[in-house]
Amino acid sequence: MSHNFEGNKKWWALLILCLGQLMIVLDTTIVNVALPSIRSDLGFSSASLAWVVNAYLLTFGGFLLLGGRLGDLFGHRKFFLIGTAVFTLASLACGFASSQWFLVLARALQGLGGALLAAVSLSVMMDLFVEPNERAKAMGFFGFVAAGGGSLGVLLGGFLTGSLNWHWIFLVNIPIGIIVFVASLYLLPSGSKDAASAKHLDFFGAIAVTTALILAVYAIFNGNVVGWTSIRTWGLLVMSIILLIAFVMIESKVQSPLMPLGLIKKRNIATSNVVGVFWAAGMFAWFFLAALYLQLVLHYTPLRVGLAFLPANLIMAVFSLGLSAKLVMKFGIKKPLSIGLYFAALGLILLARAPIDGKFVFDILPSMILLGIGAGMAFNPMLLAAMSDAPADESGLASGLVNTAFMMGGALGLAVLASIAAARTQSLVVAGNSTLIALTSGYHVAFFIGGLIAALGATIAAIFLRVSEFKK
Repeated sequence: MSHNFEGNKKWWALLILCLGQLMIVLDTTIVNVALPSIRSDLGFSSASLAWVVNAYLLTFGGFLLLGGRLGDLFGHRKFFLIGTAVFTLASLACGFASSQWFLVLARALQGLGGALLAAVSLSVMMDLFVEPNERAKAMGFFGFVAAGGGSLGVLLGGFLTGSLNWHWIFLVNIPIGIIVFVASLYLLPSGSKDAASAKHLDFFGAIAVTTALILAVYAIFNGNVVGWTSIRTWGLLVMSIILLIAFVMIESKVQSPLMPLGLIKKRNIATSNVVGVFWAAGMFAWFFLAALYLQLVLHYTPLRVGLAFLPANLIMAVFSLGLSAKLVMKFGIKKPLSIGLYFAALGLILLARAPIDGKFVFDILPSMILLGIGAGMAFNPMLLAAMSDAPADESGLASGLVNTAFMMGGALGLAVLASIAAARTQSLVVAGNSTLIALTSGYHVAFFIGGLIAALGATIAAIFLRVSEFKK
């Protein structure tokens, strides 16, 4: 395990884990830039094009918990390798896709691989780094990649799509995936194999929770298309809730549950996952809606949008690559997490006043600075809080749980805030306002509510998180 992992080998292993995480983060934004090109090339309709994104999100969100538990039972390293292999091969298939159905199927497989990879990454890191100071530093590196990789995806997506073609947004994963897979064989600890053979997978619990999550993700991401009050949306959400209730009942009775219910009763794990939902809702609103504001209102190119997020990413780097760890070691996890989220909330609220003819230095940059500081401060302690109370044999589940919280919080937050923005825009257009004025006002409302959501997450963290052992 980690205490036998000598020398600098574990830091090289951390680099491999970060590269694996980078592939996943890049894939969430790099595809969005290329969607118009994919649509025209493969003949997607406006409705069917959504499946290029949704197919990935359905399997990614649906298999996070199961992937984490499989890693606990049969080896974190093994499922990191399996996830990397599936994701890389699926990326190759996406890159050579020449039909709609083939691309959508390959994207679903890509999401499955990404879920397995993401669900155990934090667990492998916890195996590697046991000392609080080293663990905080390692989590900082990982957090920087997770929080800042999205903007790199916009830059890279714009460059590859414009200079080459959309196929390359998927093919760029191939060399990274090969490096990650081969290096993982030599650098990642194999982990303990004791007791794994004695445990059995909770088959019915796995079916219930995976189906519930897939239905929930599908309902959320299609709510804006078919309507939030439609029978389809509410029917899927109700079915998802029924399956989640069934899952809890199954877990309370089976001998080897997929998710031991005692895990979610641990204070810091429960609190950090709730906070993670609010954090992701606010951050998704910032990244995606701010990108839309820059493109549709200020008429930025995709490449310029990526550059606009660069100040926030640079600030995240300063915090994540050292400063965040020092804050955690000095103040624990509660203060940096709550204060960071308050900074992020203020940054979102400032965006709610960005005008129709906004200037970057005066109207955008201050928000980017605040959001960079907030994300840089909050992400590291949030992950530490989500993992610190988990026993070693349940760390994969804790990793899958926090990833699921981010996924569901971001999906629901973005869907709701995008609906609010669209409703506000539509009402102003009907009232006779210009499209730009209507769009800007819609984004303003969404940014303001997103700021309130982030502030609520900060308040929950300040009240309910207990003092961490990381504090000296």
